[in-house]
Amino acid sequence: MNKKFKDLYLAGEIDFEAIDDYSYEWGMSEEECTLAQYLGLNAEEEDAWVSESDEALQALLDAQKSIDLSS
Repeated sequence: MNKKFKDLYLAGEIDFEAIDDYSYEWGMSEEECTLAQYLGLNAEEEDAWVSESDEALQALLDAQKSIDLSS
């Protein structure tokens, strides 16, 4: 898998709920990276996800989608 969850989500290629599948795949893999790295999340996004909720992470990513679309 070359593209990370975040890249695919921001490109509109997958729904946010796919994060569960990616998390499962990471858990079943022998990847030597963190889950956040596997998903393509930065520290702020990881913190929002872990400390707050799925919805907080989705809001951060959706804000990035809006910026990308207006460019």
